[in-house]
Amino acid sequence: MLRLGIDIGGSGIKGALVDTEAGCIVGERHRIPTPQPATPGAVADTVAAIVEHFDYSGPIGVGLPAVVQQGVARTAANIHADWIGTHAEALLSAATGCPCRVVNDADAAGIAEMRFGAGRDCRGVVMVVTLGTGIGSALFTDGQLLPNTELGHLMVGGVEAEHHASDAVRKREELGWRKWAARLDDVLHAYQALWWPDRFILGGGVSKKHEKFLGRLTVQSEVVPATLLNQAGIIGAATLVR
Repeated sequence: MLRLGIDIGGSGIKGALVDTEAGCIVGERHRIPTPQPATPGAVADTVAAIVEHFDYSGPIGVGLPAVVQQGVARTAANIHADWIGTHAEALLSAATGCPCRVVNDADAAGIAEMRFGAGRDCRGVVMVVTLGTGIGSALFTDGQLLPNTELGHLMVGGVEAEHHASDAVRKREELGWRKWAARLDDVLHAYQALWWPDRFILGGGVSKKHEKFLGRLTVQSEVVPATLLNQAGIIGAATLVR
């Protein structure tokens, strides 16, 4: 079954057709730069352009960088503050002419990893941590999602975790892998002390280079790289509407 998945990010909005049985993208992704400012109306128009690109008609799954409750955005990360209080599902459904299901972007990525990737058939507590512009989180118990955890905002060493150890911080501060791994280790130790996951799954584009930092981590929980990389958000969103 093919479904359209869309991942709204701070720099780009990406979409692709997804085989929701196999958990893979079919064909090429289509990416459009995120409009600036990323107001609800401007983003909705961009999402509609992606739908038109694929000449798609049917349910759409969308990952949004926000806490999403019953289709309503409650926060806004790397998008315009006007999203707060916006009924995202109603807005995007009206803009595209297709029924849209909207979820937190990290939750979407986590759903994909748990169903098709590094968390497949994994029991117990699993935490998916996405490392990118910020730090996203998705927390599962025996495969069941606790939505909207937003653990990138947990205070670690006096600052928010994502301001301490995101991949964007690594690049901006030109941190070597050893120094950045130490910071990431701080964050994972803080998460472990509160939730004691059986497994951490580290996602985001930096997971492609996991051999440079994974062995430097000292956290007791098992730590593995994500397998779906930057496709996870699109695949997870599409899976929700299969």
